[in-house]
Amino acid sequence: MILCGYEKFSMVDFDGKIACTVFTGGCNFRCPFCHNAPLVVGNLKSQQIDESEVFDYLQKRKGLVDAVCVTGGEPTLQPDLCDFLAKVRSMGYATKLDTNGLRPDVLKAVLDDKLVDYVAMDVKNSPEKYAHTVGVQNVDMGKILTSIQLLKDSGIDFEFRTTLIKEFHTADDVQKIAYLVSGAPRYFMQKYNDNDGCIAHGYTPVPKADAESYKEYFAGKVGSVSLRGY
Repeated sequence: MILCGYEKFSMVDFDGKIACTVFTGGCNFRCPFCHNAPLVVGNLKSQQIDESEVFDYLQKRKGLVDAVCVTGGEPTLQPDLCDFLAKVRSMGYATKLDTNGLRPDVLKAVLDDKLVDYVAMDVKNSPEKYAHTVGVQNVDMGKILTSIQLLKDSGIDFEFRTTLIKEFHTADDVQKIAYLVSGAPRYFMQKYNDNDGCIAHGYTPVPKADAESYKEYFAGKVGSVSLRGY
């Protein structure tokens, strides 16, 4: 695993649990609004830590930490992700995976082997605006849709989420996202926050009033729809 650091205690990354959040390096998207720029476009070698450091910490914190969240970057790029998750679970920790869904084969392996208790998948935008939103020339939407369906069929708890930005998301886009995530137990609309860790700057968060009004698009489609960070 290319690990580029970890947060020892988090109360916000895994609902209801005290988590250790592990950051993997590298990503197959280049979302300009990404707030983890060093993990995406930075020098990964200079940031890398040995995974033994994480496991030593987890061994010492049994009973104090409940769970491990694996985020990035994009964790499914790591060839030994399944082995890492299996080892974490063998230590008695609950596990959560954050993913952009572009590698459904890896996600399927994780789900089939029951290596996670919870998955959070970003649904970046409506299909026709996906590539523009994630900063690459082309996106295989078939892979994104496959990952969405894998989660719906998995029997494992999960959420879909979108970071809302005025320059990228219109009401029409959000309405199309609602159809993509239909059948999910929960969906979150997240507030964009510009900070020093972003790849690019100058974007505008969708106002809270607008985000609240978008909730109606999800009525009858998802178990719950909520705002996060507003």
